[in-house]
Amino acid sequence: MLTRQFTETEADDLLRCICFKTGPPRAVGVEVEWLVHDLHDPRLPVPHHRLAAAYASLRALPLRSALTVEPGGQLELSSLPAGSLMECVDSVAADLRAVRAALRARDLTLTGLGQEPWQSPRRFLHDPRYDAMEAHFDRTGPAGRAMMCASASVQVCLDAGYEEPGPLGFGRRWRMAHLLGAVLVAAFANSPRQEGRTTGWRSSRQAVWTDIDPVRALAPPLDAEPRAAWAAHVLDAPVMCVRSDGPAWDAPEGLTFRQWLRTGKPRPATREDLDYHLTTLFPPVRPRGHLELRMIDAQPGEDGWIVPLAVTTALFDDQEAAETAYRAVKSLAERAGSAPAPRNPLWADAARAGLADPELREAAGTCFAAALEALPRLGATTEVHEAVAAFTDRHVVRGLSPADLPSAPAPGKESSS
Repeated sequence: MLTRQFTETEADDLLRCICFKTGPPRAVGVEVEWLVHDLHDPRLPVPHHRLAAAYASLRALPLRSALTVEPGGQLELSSLPAGSLMECVDSVAADLRAVRAALRARDLTLTGLGQEPWQSPRRFLHDPRYDAMEAHFDRTGPAGRAMMCASASVQVCLDAGYEEPGPLGFGRRWRMAHLLGAVLVAAFANSPRQEGRTTGWRSSRQAVWTDIDPVRALAPPLDAEPRAAWAAHVLDAPVMCVRSDGPAWDAPEGLTFRQWLRTGKPRPATREDLDYHLTTLFPPVRPRGHLELRMIDAQPGEDGWIVPLAVTTALFDDQEAAETAYRAVKSLAERAGSAPAPRNPLWADAARAGLADPELREAAGTCFAAALEALPRLGATTEVHEAVAAFTDRHVVRGLSPADLPSAPAPGKESSS
């Protein structure tokens, strides 16, 4: 383990340099997470040995996307940065076809829901990182385990934008992501059940993520300069664990990374520790050089993930659509108030009511219409455009989130989610 003393000034400078890498918005990426269920009865828990054997077979597939397994056994495919929306869609769709076929051969299937609707959270992976994470979250309550082991999402990754002001400037895109994010929560809310019960939330996943930790899931203040706000947020966030060569990782309760840097205890903090600390922060929009939008529930259907990817990309990367979307969501800032996302009234209403909320439904209508106009300009195929149009007609126009319509398969039938 490296032990060179890393200073607070070095850490602050580094964070400001790496959080927003500006330039023309060109690249797009997506991370799609899935629950993995028994093909014939998704209510049955899948034994760990079946998951382990299936995942071993998946690692032999020639995938372009990175395949990872989440703590509860959820599967994630993370695309490479793509030069266009369709390059991203085509690459991930091909990988998903191969993964689905391999799982189907083992009587398993991918299910697109934001939160496990039937089973209680259970760990599949056991290593020092996840042991420490579980212990940290258990101090707050059960939400941490539900997040780690029973949630799934569609995460859209987009360039930070230009240094200069304007619709494609990083400052505007950062602010819009936290307002449009609530609209995306509402439009794609797809997790009304948890552990066999209806929760009263359209997005139980978002409710879970909001409660995992007093600080770790929050956005930094939006009224401050983005780079300074993010750097301060990272340094003042509690340390989840201090890594060691031993089997158990732990951290003094309440120790922030800034305090660790200043005191050098329990050992000097390093640049590698800061890099690791960043991976333990889960705000709804995470600046990683690019913007990682993390608020969208996993979607039903084999290709349901394409709609939030296409809509979000269009609203951020097409200048005309970006301007329209920003005007549509700007007024939502008053409703959000001073509390950070996702722990403010706007985000809470989006997760609970979805598109049944009139203001969010109106904003979604404007944004989806702008995305539909922009998609041809981004080179989207007719199939992608039609998928977004169908979603708009089925959900946005009617004020219905996916959670409002049946999507869970009956026992004995293959999942279409």
